[in-house]
Amino acid sequence: MWPYHPELLSVPVPRYTSYPTAVEFNDRVGLAEQEAALAQVSGDISLYIHIPFCEQICWYCGCNTAAANKRSRLEAYLDALHHEIALTGVKLGRQARVRRVAFGGGSPNALQPTDFVRLADALTLHMPLESPEWSVEIDPRHLTSAWGTVMAVVGVTRASLGVQTFAPNLQAAIGRIQPAEQIEQATALLRRAGVTSLNFDLMYGLPGQTMDDLKDSLDRTIALGADRVALFGYAHVPHMIARQRRIDATALPDQAERFAMAHFGYDHFTKEGYVPVGFDHFALPGDPMAEAVRAGTLRRNFQGFTDDRSDVLVGLGSTAISCFPQVIVQNEKNAGRYGMMISQDRLPGMLGVIRSEDDRRRGAVIEALLCRGRAEVGAAWLASLAPQLAPFIERGLASIDGAWLTIAADGLPYARTIAALFDGYRGQSQHRFSSAV
Repeated sequence: MWPYHPELLSVPVPRYTSYPTAVEFNDRVGLAEQEAALAQVSGDISLYIHIPFCEQICWYCGCNTAAANKRSRLEAYLDALHHEIALTGVKLGRQARVRRVAFGGGSPNALQPTDFVRLADALTLHMPLESPEWSVEIDPRHLTSAWGTVMAVVGVTRASLGVQTFAPNLQAAIGRIQPAEQIEQATALLRRAGVTSLNFDLMYGLPGQTMDDLKDSLDRTIALGADRVALFGYAHVPHMIARQRRIDATALPDQAERFAMAHFGYDHFTKEGYVPVGFDHFALPGDPMAEAVRAGTLRRNFQGFTDDRSDVLVGLGSTAISCFPQVIVQNEKNAGRYGMMISQDRLPGMLGVIRSEDDRRRGAVIEALLCRGRAEVGAAWLASLAPQLAPFIERGLASIDGAWLTIAADGLPYARTIAALFDGYRGQSQHRFSSAV
């Protein structure tokens, strides 16, 4: 069992899918910086296409999404997205090569299959695609055979299923009813469609969840042959996400129970042969994510842990974030305003942050600690953080060797908390983040 030190986990910390994090974005960065960054792009890049719609809205979800119950609203969004794809393609540097295309949301399969094909055609027409890998996030409740057909035609080889839990009582408690048969059928359909790397999103810390509930979901996931697993701790923040008020907060596991669940998941998956990716992600040995762990090339971006080595991720759609070496830009969040901006033939960048040299240095250390468990920090910087690092060093959760800081195997649950010590903004920001475990 990992050593449990609740005092070291008491302060919520960012997930660090970027540095600086999204809470540092401001309106001094926008369209001009977005266009300048796109023009400078060269080499391999990745695209992320945001679909902010779901057939049903789950109570736990913190994503920027709306119900896909009005075809007119969805069509208006798709028209704007097609226009943005064309505008962005023109702005991209001539040496850019798109090697990865990812659809997320929301639920991309809230679209009609023909909508997805048209988006793939638009990307092929307007973007410099170079034999890219295609990936799609999927809601198993609404995955039809027609979707399997178009995914095979487009060439989707990676997919992520929103599973969360197999327990019917827990599904009811979080507003996501999906019988095990639906998940099994979705898995089989995706395999037939050509998906070779399939991820399951699972959650611990759900209202009323027991260790037996968790074990059952893990065992079913393993039996279905998931190539990757993301085991997230549910973050209950009803003051920020109104829909979470429907969840019974009195039934939520406490921090000690959450910690035990996280450890159980880690121990269970690793014993079953999965390679740990951080402390809450796992991959089968033959999956590219596991290979990236072994090769020391694992990265972290707005999609979480990734084997993508590109330094440029271009986001398309409302809310989507584009990350460049020197700037991060987020598109307009409101779908209506996003569409209006696109209709004026302008890109929708509205918020962002310039990444200073210090930001890039700190970001590299944070990424190295989360992805590889160690970072070359420098003796002077480590010395300046000695008081903050001491509680982790004294408990054997981390160690220092000259200029290097290493997180011990028992220290994995504390990785984000340790990484946050190198965050130059945390002393200035009072924003709330999720629990470290």
